[in-house]
Amino acid sequence: MPRMTGKRALIEQLLVDGVRHIFGNPGTTEQGFMDILQDYPQIEFMLALHEGVAVCMADAYARVTGRPSFVELHIAPGLGNALGMLHNARVGKSPMVVYAGQSASRALFEEPHLTGPLVEMARPICKWAAQIEHAHDIPQALRRAFKIADEPPKGPVFLALPIDTLDAEADIEIVATSYTRWRSRPDPAALAEAADLLLAAERPMMMLGDGVAVSEAHAEAVEVAELLGAPMFECYASEFTAPASHPLNLGSVNFVGPDPLRKVLADCDLLLAVGAPLFQVIFPEPGRPILSAETRLVQIDTNTWELGKNVPADVALLADPKGALGELAELLRERQTPEGAAAAGRRRAAVAERTHASRGQQQARARANWDNTPISAPRLMHEISEALPSNGTVFAEAVTNGQALQAALRPEEPGRLLRGRGGGIGPGLPGSLGVQLAMPDRKVVGVCSDGAAMYSITALWTAAHHRIPVTYVMLNNASYRILKLNMVEYLGSAARDRRFVAMDLTDPELRFDRMAEAMGVPAWRVEHPDQIGPALREALAVDGPSLVDVVMEGPVPMP
Repeated sequence: MPRMTGKRALIEQLLVDGVRHIFGNPGTTEQGFMDILQDYPQIEFMLALHEGVAVCMADAYARVTGRPSFVELHIAPGLGNALGMLHNARVGKSPMVVYAGQSASRALFEEPHLTGPLVEMARPICKWAAQIEHAHDIPQALRRAFKIADEPPKGPVFLALPIDTLDAEADIEIVATSYTRWRSRPDPAALAEAADLLLAAERPMMMLGDGVAVSEAHAEAVEVAELLGAPMFECYASEFTAPASHPLNLGSVNFVGPDPLRKVLADCDLLLAVGAPLFQVIFPEPGRPILSAETRLVQIDTNTWELGKNVPADVALLADPKGALGELAELLRERQTPEGAAAAGRRRAAVAERTHASRGQQQARARANWDNTPISAPRLMHEISEALPSNGTVFAEAVTNGQALQAALRPEEPGRLLRGRGGGIGPGLPGSLGVQLAMPDRKVVGVCSDGAAMYSITALWTAAHHRIPVTYVMLNNASYRILKLNMVEYLGSAARDRRFVAMDLTDPELRFDRMAEAMGVPAWRVEHPDQIGPALREALAVDGPSLVDVVMEGPVPMP
C-alpha cells in the first residue's frame, strides 16, 4: 500500500469516487486541506462567503446529480452557520458528505480557540456523524459516509477531521465506494392486499411525494392513477411527480393547517400515499385526525420512519416506488372487473371536468389583474415561461408565489422545475448555482423571494466569481408575505383588527439590482408589466450571471 498523508488520502478518495466540485468556506483548521487542493486541478473548489450558501449549493447539486456532494466547513462557528441549511438537506433527503476541520486531536483537552463539540452539534440532523482520529481511517470513513448518505432515506453525513489527522502519514489503500443497491420489491401478499383495497374503493385518491422522483416512478404513478380514476395531489413535493397537463393532476395542497387537508380528503375512502410523509402540518391539531376513521390508507416508501408514523396504515409497503407501482398496476389490470373499469372511467371523466373548470377559473382570475402595477404573480410567471429557453430549468424558492409559477410553467417532464425544500428559507440564490453546475448544458433561472434571498445574498458574489451563468428573477414584494399568510391562518377573522409586526421589508427598500451590481452581477429593475419580457431576454443573453429585480404586489387576503 502506498504511504501518504491523511489530507492526500482524502483528496484521492474523492477523486476515485468521482467528486469534481467541493462546496465550502475555509478556515484555519482546514489549511492543510486547502493547501493540497492546488495539486489537484481536476477538482474545483466553489467558494461561498457563508457556510449556509455552500450547503445550499451542494444540496441542489446532489439532488440533480443523484449522487452525494462534498462540503467543506470551518470548525464550530462555521458548522453552526450551516446547521439551518443542513436541516433542509435532512428534511429534503439530499445526500451529502460534510467535512469540518477540528483542532489538533492531541490538543483538544486544552479547548483551543474555536473548538467545539462538532459531532454532537451535527448528530441531531445528520444520518451519521463521527470524528476521525487516525490518517489510515480517512478513506474508509469517507466511503462509509458516501454510502450512508446515498442509502434511503438519503441525507447529510458529517465527518470532523482534526488538523493532525490530516497531516499524519500512513499506509493507505484507495478504492472506490461500494454503494448499496437499494431498489427492492414489495411483499407479494401485501401488494395483493393493497390492490384489493384500491379496487374496492369508490373514491380513491393519491398523494405523491419526492420519493416518486427519486425512484423515477412518474410513469408508473400516472398509470395507477388512470387505472383507478384517482386524482393525484403533490404531497410536500419539490420535484416533478406527474405531468402538469394531466387531467388527474390536481396540484399541491395547502399544508399550513389541517382544515385544507381535511377538505380535500373529506370524500376520500382510500388514500394511496407514495414517497411522501403524512402529514407535516405547520399548525397541527393533536387528537383531531386529518383522515376520517373510514378512510383506508396504503403507503409505499423506502423510508421506514414515515410508514404509519402519524397515520396508521392498512397496508404499509417498504419498497422502491417504481417497482411497487409497476407491479401494482399489473395486479390492478388483472383483477379489475368490467364494472370496476367502467366506474374508474366515470371517475376519470369527473376529475377531468373538475380540473378543466378549476384551471379556467385560475386563468380568469389571473387575467383580471394582468396589467396591474405593482406586478401580479401570474403575469410575471407567464413572462418567465415565455422567455425561458426550450432547454431551460427553473429552480424556485417562490414561497407564496409557487402555485402561480407552476401554473405558468406547466412542467411535463422532470428537470423543468425544481423547488426549494425543507422549510428553512434561503436556498433560492445558492441552490440555483448548484443546479447550474449539475446541468451545464441547460440554462438555469433562479426564481427567488426577497426576504429569503437576504439569508444568502452573498451567493451573488459566488455566481460572479465563478462565472456561473444563472439568471435570477427576484420576487420583490417588500415583505415576509408567507409570515403574513400564516399569521392570518393563526388568527382567523381576528386578523382584520391586527397589524403585522416586523414583516415588512421597507425603510429602506431592498434594491436587489444595486446589490447584484455591487457584487459583479449585471442587473435590471422592473416596475411595470411591459418591462418584464425585454428585461428577461436581455438578462438571459448575458454570458454569465444576471439578475432581474421585479417589484411585485404583495397583498394578503383577509378572512
